[in-house]
Order: sequence, then structure tokens, then C-alpha cells
Amino acid sequence: MPKSLLEQLPEIVANGRKEAEKILEGIESRHRVSLQTREVVLPAKDSAAQDWVTAQNRQAQQASHDDAWTNRLIYGDNLLAMAALLAGDDNTPSLRGKVDLIYIDPPFDSKADYRTKVNLPGVELEQKPTVIEQFAYSDTWSDGTASYLAMITPRLILMRELLADTGSIYVHLDWHVGHYVKVAMDEVFGKENFLNEIVWQRTGAHNDAGKFGVVHDVLMLYRKGSTHIFEPVYVPLSDEHQSTRFNQTDVLNGKRFFAGPITAPGSGPPRAFRGVEITPPQGRHWSYSQENIDVLEADNKIYYSSTGTPYLKQYMDDYLEQGRRVQSVWVDLLPAKTGAEILDYATQKPEKLLDRIIRASCSEGGLVADFNGGSGTTAAVAEKLGRRWITTDLGKPACMIMRKRLIDQDAKPFLYQAIGDYQVEAAKAMLGRDFRIGDLSQIVLSLYGALPLPPDVNPQRNLGQIAGMAFGAGKSSKTLVLADSPNKLTGAATLKKAIAQRDNLMGGWDRVVVLGWNFEPSIGETITALNDSRLEVLVIPPDLMDRLKKKGGIDKLRGQVRFSSLQYLTIHPIERSPSTGSGRTESSGERQETLTVKLKNYVLLSPEAINLDDANRVKLQAVINQEPLALIEYWAVDPDYDGRVFRSVWQDYRGNTANDEDALRVVTQAVVTVAHKVGPRKVCVRVVDVFGFEAEVVVMVGVV
Repeated sequence: MPKSLLEQLPEIVANGRKEAEKILEGIESRHRVSLQTREVVLPAKDSAAQDWVTAQNRQAQQASHDDAWTNRLIYGDNLLAMAALLAGDDNTPSLRGKVDLIYIDPPFDSKADYRTKVNLPGVELEQKPTVIEQFAYSDTWSDGTASYLAMITPRLILMRELLADTGSIYVHLDWHVGHYVKVAMDEVFGKENFLNEIVWQRTGAHNDAGKFGVVHDVLMLYRKGSTHIFEPVYVPLSDEHQSTRFNQTDVLNGKRFFAGPITAPGSGPPRAFRGVEITPPQGRHWSYSQENIDVLEADNKIYYSSTGTPYLKQYMDDYLEQGRRVQSVWVDLLPAKTGAEILDYATQKPEKLLDRIIRASCSEGGLVADFNGGSGTTAAVAEKLGRRWITTDLGKPACMIMRKRLIDQDAKPFLYQAIGDYQVEAAKAMLGRDFRIGDLSQIVLSLYGALPLPPDVNPQRNLGQIAGMAFGAGKSSKTLVLADSPNKLTGAATLKKAIAQRDNLMGGWDRVVVLGWNFEPSIGETITALNDSRLEVLVIPPDLMDRLKKKGGIDKLRGQVRFSSLQYLTIHPIERSPSTGSGRTESSGERQETLTVKLKNYVLLSPEAINLDDANRVKLQAVINQEPLALIEYWAVDPDYDGRVFRSVWQDYRGNTANDEDALRVVTQAVVTVAHKVGPRKVCVRVVDVFGFEAEVVVMVGVV
């Protein structure tokens, strides 16, 4: 007979500890997980009102972000993100013991299938979550709740490592797994550190057949150590509360009050009231010393019931100024139905909820983390309240929503980062921590259908061959296949080497196919410049290792993997000219110039790689054929790209009404005012499409 979930819990927690311990050991190694900064975002949503001096000040601030804190939006598995934050890097020291507050709203194991809806002009697509996004959108793990607990336990352990000694954590759950996670959290944080089970009413009514409507979630609040940050939160008194709670009137001053108890659990001696000693009720003690009781009596603050029992007068006037202290049942924070806060995100939480949590448990200037970022409510509220923040999510759509939301509220500059060497970490999880890159290359080659070349000409084990018929020629052809390493960006050097190997290795080949994980931003331009019809460059699916793990091996996945072509962007020649008028800023006298950037075309070469059914794929192809630029969700300009970190000083995105009124399209032209520069400028233009794919163009623009 299989074990019940309650019987499995000790083993699940023990295995979670082992997994977390391996990660903690790994952060001390030379090959620790790192974060790659994909973009330094300097919000400037309104191009018409851009202030160059402000932008430059922000950029100067970012130039040395190793010296000052910069908020972070991280794309990737939160387990790896936390490992990287614990490890630290050259720019940011380890955050172990540095986080003041963690709020997470993990998926609830509800078996819901959160699909992404993509709205394009005249078309609505429904995109299924990729395997790599299933933690965020699908919740359908093979072993049900046991798998859910196995997922969340090591993450809770790493969160505890990140928390400051005075820090606390809120875990937002519902009836599906809340009770099981509570037991796991007792083991991780200690039962003695459990502070509250908060009941949050999330909706006014719910028509659940055959039972009372389920209208609430629960938030489990734990602290890390023996002390913690907590600031009581107060809300205004309602008219009903005033009339029912403060139901007595003081005959001496006419003020309304309620009679509050002046005892607490425990035992203690009697106290004198009006000269008569009164023993507290059994199991209770008087809350005040005799000296304080005498003062309260002198101030007319003691009320005596008809039986002579003393109470403390709690005057309504005192509460009107401060309000009523919030307790553990929250019925006053229903989600907004309309307004700018609504982002059409399935699991979005109201800002009022996070406002209460952050005010209560994180001091101003403190650090808040949310490792299931979703729609970005935690980061947005932390930003407004003057707290520092980190947020992560495994879903590209979620990260895009968060990035747009923060730009829209004119947030301080923040980093958009991704997990460095994600595929290597996924391979370690799949193949064991002793695997070699050559092992991964062999898997990729096999799934592409290539046989490995002999070891004497293939020392890195990354070359394979495919024999077949040449198109229309009636003769055999030979194709060389190169599987590049996930540790590097596939770019010009790799492609030139592949072409040389095609022409010279083992007597030469008819064509060469390069399979890459990650690519240099200028890869599209490189391919165009090479103009080699016998070269093909394809993308290895980013969720390949996850799919291998899910399917259970290469043989079960063979024939099901699609290696897609690269998407790429083209732009019109960038116009560079002195600014109109004086050509100088009024505030600083600096000379200015203007860059005019116009998008030309965006090509999504392999829509078949996107997780769509046939009907949605036909709709997508129609948009591609008619209006390819409508696929762009977000684009940004770095007028002085250093070749390493993209700093966006201008952005536009669908839904931004500062630049136009079209919610389904971006503007196709940017006019960016910058300081005059002697000599050429290296300008980088980056786009992100509605599916989360990125493309860049880097252009050298001559002198004015």
C-alpha cells in the first residue's frame, strides 16, 4: 500500500534539505551559478518629454552599480536565482542574511492550466506554457501534491538563508496545499517562529456547488530569528465599528468608549482597586502594576461593571486619530476591478495587500524579495514605498509585464538579469554534477539526428554528420553539424570556424549546420555579412534539458525536438543630427544631438517553434505576413553601447500611451536626444517580441 502524503512528508523535507545543501555547497565553488545583466533599464516611457540631463545622471549612477544598490528583475528558475544571490558576484556581494522581507505567491497546486493569451491586431492567440514555464503556469507535476512539496521545500530553505536575522517571510497559499506547506515550514523555520495564519478575503462571493463559497486565501507568516521587524498597521474606524464597538458613554466627560480587559494569560497577585484588593480571574493576571493602576484610577480610566469587575476605558477619540489595529483576518482588501492597476494577469494580487505587508514587516530602505514575481505587484509597491527590491519569475511573459509595469510607474533604474549558464545547471540536474560539456553536445547532436565524428577529429565531441540526398540532384550529400557550448555566445568566430571545418575537415562537406544555445547580439548581421548559402544556424530549444527529464531520456524525445531558426531585426539607417534650436541644454549648456531610429522589419523565422496549436499557428502566420512589426512587444535604444551591458535610455512598449494611443502596437520611430559626442557612436537597438524572443541590431553611426 503506498504511503500517505503525511507519511511522505518527513522524507520530502529531508530530500529538500539535501538538495538545498548541495546548492549551498556549490555556491562556494569556482563554477557557482551567476547572474547575467541583460539590460540596465533607465525608465523613459515618454520620448517627447525626455530630459537628457536626468537620463545622463541616471546613466552615471548605473556606471558604478557595484558601489550602490540597484533593484533587480531576474528571469529564470528561482532556485538558481537564489543560488546566485547567495553566491554573490564581482559586482554584488552575497545577499546571505541581507533580505528583510520575503513575500511569495507560489502556484497553489490547483491543476489549473495558466495559458498565455497574446493579443495582436485583429487576433487573439492562446499560447501553451513551455516546459520551462510550467512551474509558473501549469502546476501539473507527476506526483501531485508530493511533487509540489518537493519543489517548494528546498526553495524555502534557500529563502531562510537569504533572510536577515530580523527578517520574516509571508507565503501566500490557499486550501489546496496550505496545511501541508505549513508543516514543511514548521520544519524549515521552526514552529516557535510561526507568527500568524492570515486569512485574506480575496472576493466578495463564490458560488461553489454543495459547499460554502471559498472566498479566501491564507498567508503563513514566519520569522527567522527570535526578534523580527514588525510595525502595527492601522485602518480607519468604520461607522459600524464606531457604533457597535464604542457602545458606552463616560458620564464625567461625555466621551464614547468600550470597556477593554486589563488582564492577560498567566498568574499573578491581587491588586487594589478603589482601595479593595481584587484577585484576577483564574489563569489570568493583572496587566498593570499597582502604581499604574493608581494612575489610571486618578485619570478616570477605570470602568467597573455591575459586578465590580474593573476594565480599561478605551475612548473612541483616541482611536479615530490612529485607527483600528489590523488583526489576522483581512476583509478590507478586495482586488481592484478597474483602473491602471489591472494588468489582465491571472494571479495578480492587489497593491493594497502588498502595501500592508511591506509596511508591517520591512522598514524604509529595507530589502524586499519576491521569488514568484508574477505581475510584479511586490516590486511595484516596494518601489513606491521606498524599499529596495528583487523579483524573479520563470515565465518570460511575466517578466515582460513586470518590466513594462515598472517603466510605466517611472521606477528608479533597475537591472534585468537572467541566470548565467542556465543550460549547464539544468544539465547538472539531469546528468549529475560531474557531467562534461561534451556529454551535452552528444545529446544535442543525437536529437538533431547526427552521428558523432570519430574521436581523433572530434576531441571536444561536438561534431556530427548527416548523410542524405541532395535536393533535386539525385546524389548523396554530406552535412557537418556543430553543437556549440552553452557556456559561450555563438557568434562570428564560431561561424567562421564552422565554415573552415566544412571546407577542410575530412575532405570537406557540402554544408554545415551550427546549433547554438545563446547568441551574440549581432548574430543576424554576421550571418547576412557571411552570405553563405551552405551555412545554416539553428537555435537549440531552451527547455531541452527540462523536456529530457520529463520524458525520461533521449529515445523517448527523439523526433519531437524542433531546432528553430533565429529571429532577427532590421532598421533603417540611423539619422544623427544636431538638436534643433540652440543645440544645448538650458540647465547645463551641454551641446546636444539627436538620433532618429526607425524600425524596418522583424522576422520570426520559425513560428513552428512556439507552443501553439494548428489554428493559432495559422492566425500567427497571417500577422507575420501582413504586419511583422506588430509582433514587437517592447523595444529600447542604447545610444552608447559598450558591447557588454545594454543600457536602455529610451523605451516603448505595447500599451504605452505616452507615445501613441495604440495599445496593440509599438511606435516604430524613436527620437533620442543625447549629449554631443566627437566621433562615431555605437548604437544598439533591442526588441522583445510578444513571445519573449529577443533580437538586437548594433550600428556604428558616423559623425554629425
